[in-house]
Amino acid sequence: MSPLRQALADYLSVRRALGFKLDRAEKLLGQFISYLEERQAVTVTTEHALDWATSPGGDPWWHVLRLSAIRPFATWLRTLDPAAEVPPPGLIRAGTHRATPYLYSGAEIAALMTAATRLPRPVSALTYPALIGVLAVTGMRIGEALALKISDFDDDAGILTVRHGKFGKARLLPLHPTTAAALTGYLAARGQLRPEPASGHLFTSVIGTPLDYNRVHRTYRRLTSQAGLTARSAACRPRLHDLRHSFAVASLLDWYRAGQDVQAQLPALSAYLGHADPKHTYWYLSAAPELLALAASRLETYLEGTR
Repeated sequence: MSPLRQALADYLSVRRALGFKLDRAEKLLGQFISYLEERQAVTVTTEHALDWATSPGGDPWWHVLRLSAIRPFATWLRTLDPAAEVPPPGLIRAGTHRATPYLYSGAEIAALMTAATRLPRPVSALTYPALIGVLAVTGMRIGEALALKISDFDDDAGILTVRHGKFGKARLLPLHPTTAAALTGYLAARGQLRPEPASGHLFTSVIGTPLDYNRVHRTYRRLTSQAGLTARSAACRPRLHDLRHSFAVASLLDWYRAGQDVQAQLPALSAYLGHADPKHTYWYLSAAPELLALAASRLETYLEGTR
């Protein structure tokens, strides 16, 4: 192992001990270290960092993301190696980037789950419909779902416990009885195909190991194609993470249509989604034209009542 790669391993170990997950940072920094090793560089320099961050082409926001992964590592490395350079902020200019959420209809989610039942391996044909269903009705992050253990599912109470949420926060997710029954059925059917996995994970591969994050994304992209889902625009393509967006927007729409106090309900939705601060949940209010129309109508009614 090269000194730079060992330094990266030490950096990740220290940051994770403080509660950071750094899954994306580990992948990006590993690629950056490979870049440095190919050039026989012995430390991080601003020139190398900028060249690597912008080398694949693509949008400026992606270049900013890559460079932002380097900066904390370079700052840490400089405490050990005075020759290491920390790329200054603002080297790459890019506006705020957000993909347009692909808001799934109920029919589209059903089509995805049906496509998943046709996966060639029996365990996958059971696991992927269950995984997609859970993501669609809980809005949990894919990383949280893949980390779930069988013991995190209380079938009697109908509750999932997310123990590995963002920033290390755990939370309880009450499930609709139909969801709890579907999960119970999934585990029973999978148990008939193979014994309970040694890992104890709720969602597993065909050999009983935890599902791989990247493989799940690749499989999901195939399923969207098989289900007939296509991009609505260059910035709006069906993504796995959009199941979370769809859950949040559907919850808000239901509350508006029922005449409930959405402002009062937002903290509950924020807690269910695992947001560190309710302000992060407000973004969903602008995620769908129908939500904006309902919010505007509610405001107009309020203003008329104050005249």
